[in-house]
Amino acid sequence: MGKKRIIPKSVLPGDTIGIVAPASPFDKNKFYKGLNVIESLGFKIFLPEGLFKKHGYLAGSDSHRASVFNNLFADKTVDAIFCARGGFGSLKILPLIDYETVRRNPKIFVGFSDISAVLSVIYNECGLIVFHGPVVTTLEDADERSIGSVMSAVSSGDVIEMIFKDGFEIKSGIASGKVVGGNLTTLCHLVGTPFEPDFNGNILFIEERGEAPYRIDRMLTQMKMAGCFDGLAGLIICFFESCGSYRKICKIVEEIFSDKDIPVIGGAEAGHGKTNLTIPIGIEAVLDTSRLALNFIEPATR
Repeated sequence: MGKKRIIPKSVLPGDTIGIVAPASPFDKNKFYKGLNVIESLGFKIFLPEGLFKKHGYLAGSDSHRASVFNNLFADKTVDAIFCARGGFGSLKILPLIDYETVRRNPKIFVGFSDISAVLSVIYNECGLIVFHGPVVTTLEDADERSIGSVMSAVSSGDVIEMIFKDGFEIKSGIASGKVVGGNLTTLCHLVGTPFEPDFNGNILFIEERGEAPYRIDRMLTQMKMAGCFDGLAGLIICFFESCGSYRKICKIVEEIFSDKDIPVIGGAEAGHGKTNLTIPIGIEAVLDTSRLALNFIEPATR
């Protein structure tokens, strides 16, 4: 990534969080419960016009979703942006995002799952540090660690230190690099497009939901053959929810990365699981498998 990195400003109670739906429509009951959580933390909420639109399995047409996204970044009264839901469709708005507007109006942007496409591209195209963390509809039943993690990431301005309590070593070692990643399927679908991610010299984290082991094997194999993992510094395997045996998933990963001398951790608490720790994308960190730790060496917000 040749772009100069942009570190967004922290948000504090009283600041305004705008909500965007770049992918699928969402359950209104879960959505409003999630908004209650955000409000209970002291933030104001801005819901843009057309947020509840539906267009088949999408939250409005591609141009509509991109327009809402661009307008939220341009809006000076909005201090941060959280996504309503993942699902499907983020990929389709990538050519329609106004990247110059994002660069000129940097702010915290949070989401995961299908939103990984937007996270990856905003970081790569604009240099803006973004956050892989809960969407509004998952906040309603998020545990204390998830809430505490996202609050620490977007509000504290401190250096983030992550210990994966349920983690385990797959391949021992220590690595340093900028942290990148997200949903495996979504990242795989960026390969061969103008928005293909660059993992060279970076620590990659991946998560998934509802994909059979053979599909995970196929995606990782495709990405390896495409050269995506050349120069990778380290790897973190997060939740692979409803993907069959987690042990089998880790075995697949071990086999595919057997020729790479990099540290690998499994069982990291991020993605589609009970705990979804917020991971800043684009910040330099040290991965230490012996401590099951990912320690960032600079703050993700200013």
